[in-house]
Amino acid sequence: MKNIVGVLFITLLLWGCQKQPEYPIDVLNGYWEIEKVTLTDGSEKLYNYNPTIDFFVVKDSSGIRKKVQPKFDGTFLASDDIKTFTLKQENDSLRLFYKTPLASWKETIIRIHKTQLLIKNDQGIIYQYKPYQKIEL
Repeated sequence: MKNIVGVLFITLLLWGCQKQPEYPIDVLNGYWEIEKVTLTDGSEKLYNYNPTIDFFVVKDSSGIRKKVQPKFDGTFLASDDIKTFTLKQENDSLRLFYKTPLASWKETIIRIHKTQLLIKNDQGIIYQYKPYQKIEL
């Protein structure tokens, strides 16, 4: 009995001391283009070309997200629609919390890396992004 209590104590101690995963938040800053969307039924939609891309700016624990359209001269045409968000670590995930006068929702960052961004929305739809690359003609 003492062995079981001892093992349980050590297991709980080690589990409680586990470090939360770290996310390279600065990687989120910039232009991201949707590559693929995975729906809740497992079906996928591939995007070979995107007329709009997502622009993120994060500072500390808050940021903005804006849709922009790339132009041939390398500049962007920006929409007036800016969504602000707050970043929070919730359990073992990093979440984006949005709030507008009309709605509030959250998204979960599944993976964030300089070559890939995976975001899951409240409906379970997963958006796979890649960094935007200017089209060279």
